[in-house]
Amino acid sequence: MSLEFSHVNYPIRSNIKIIIALDYSNKKSAMQLINFLDPSMFRVKIGQEMFIRFGIKFIEEIHNLGFKIFLDLKLYDIPNTIAKSIYALSNLNIWMLSIHACGGINMLKNAKIALNRFQSKKPLLIAITLLTSISESELKHLGITLSLSNYILKLAKLSCMAGLDGVVCSAKESNQIKRIFGDRFKTIVPGIRFSDHMLDDQKMIFFPQDIKKYNIDYLVVGRIITHSNNPIQALKKFLVYLK
Repeated sequence: MSLEFSHVNYPIRSNIKIIIALDYSNKKSAMQLINFLDPSMFRVKIGQEMFIRFGIKFIEEIHNLGFKIFLDLKLYDIPNTIAKSIYALSNLNIWMLSIHACGGINMLKNAKIALNRFQSKKPLLIAITLLTSISESELKHLGITLSLSNYILKLAKLSCMAGLDGVVCSAKESNQIKRIFGDRFKTIVPGIRFSDHMLDDQKMIFFPQDIKKYNIDYLVVGRIITHSNNPIQALKKFLVYLK
């Protein structure tokens, strides 16, 4: 297959970079989409399911095609275990890694320290603030009395204090996070949906027509493409909003 997007002029806003989430259960479907993507325009996200199914060899295969990889394993464990895990994963030439901010300041700091052994090739380390499937009522069931937005901001502050490179957050909080913590602290935003798309399990969503309202560094685009009958056409439809 040809790299279709390398021959089509899609002027994307320079301050938003696109990460394609490979939300597939089989390698063939993932590769069919990847073979249409230009690695100079798109990064890819490998989550827990694909990593468990296809492992390190799949990462190496995608990396050899020239793609920067966001390995989104959402690590969460005691500080010592996290440090060892981060160090091991960083040897895979990963561009970005994720851990859970709710693991606490010591876990976050240890993860960051583990990267000090690397120089120019060390990955970006970002923290998950709150899963997009969590609602305000579910937060209260967990015994957290803060509002959803305030809890996200609290975890973003913790991540910034620990020296992480940024956070995964909802679009709603992205502007405030940038305003409080500055442009160097990156916002990675998932949950984008077309207005006619089924909302499934994600509560914190937003629509392509609203993208320009938010200060987003990296936009994670998944189900609107990977769950489409025609992923390439769905991606082209989405890119129109970034002109």
